[in-house]
Parts: sequence; C-alpha cells; structure tokens
Amino acid sequence: MKKVIWISIIVVALAAFLAFRPDSKVDVSSDVTVNGADKIEVYYFHFTRRCVTCIAVENKTKEAIVALYPDEYSKGTITFASVNLEDEKSKPLAEKAKATGQALVIMSGDFRKDLTAEGFMYANNNFEKFKTEIKKTIDPLIQEIK
Repeated sequence: MKKVIWISIIVVALAAFLAFRPDSKVDVSSDVTVNGADKIEVYYFHFTRRCVTCIAVENKTKEAIVALYPDEYSKGTITFASVNLEDEKSKPLAEKAKATGQALVIMSGDFRKDLTAEGFMYANNNFEKFKTEIKKTIDPLIQEIK
C-alpha cells in the first residue's frame, strides 16, 4: 500500500513539474510594454528532422501573419523566420528567445510569448482559432510600436 501511495505522489509531482511552463502563461493586455521596440519578430524554432505537424505549424504561422498583417509584414514591422536549432549560427538567437526545443515564439523588445502549444493544437485542426491566438498576442504589440 505504501508503494502505491509513493508512486502516486511521484507521478503527480512529475506531472506538475512537466506542466509548469511560466512563459506560456504570459498575459497580453493593454499595458504591454515593449521598451521602444520598433518591430515584432515571430520565430519558429525546429530541428532538422521534422514531422508533418512541425512543418504545418511553420507554414500556418507564416500564412496567418501574412493574412492578418499584410502591410506590417511587407514593411518589415512584423517578421517571420524559421530557425533550425541544429545550426550553430542559430544558438545566440535560440538563447535570446529561450528556445531549447521546438518553439513558436513572438518577441518585441523585452516582450516574449511562447505560442508553441497553441500552434500544435490549432495550426492543422482549427486554423481560425490559431489566427485568433496570434492576433491576441500581436495586436497590443502593434499598438505599442506605432
């Protein structure tokens, strides 16, 4: 009986540890401060070997940004880049974005939001919801940099 209790405690503790991702809970509200940033950078970090979903997250992210912000994208106010984490040249950028694995990150100045979970949940199955999540993050940032 004691073994079952200890195993249950370990499983719950491990699940809580793995579920805790402080960056994914950043609230974007009207008081977002980007500290003088003049653009919004969207990065999709990935490894060389990629699954169909990984490729879809990249493609759908770019598609959403171009559809939602065509003027800002063409002017370079909003940028999108796909970054291979296995390329040595990408290490400084990955560190700056705090990307240790596959990640979809939106940054502007000191602001950083991780939308990886949303990307993997919605990019393929609910593109409109995915665009909404991107829009909720980027709209307040656009207001700050204008």
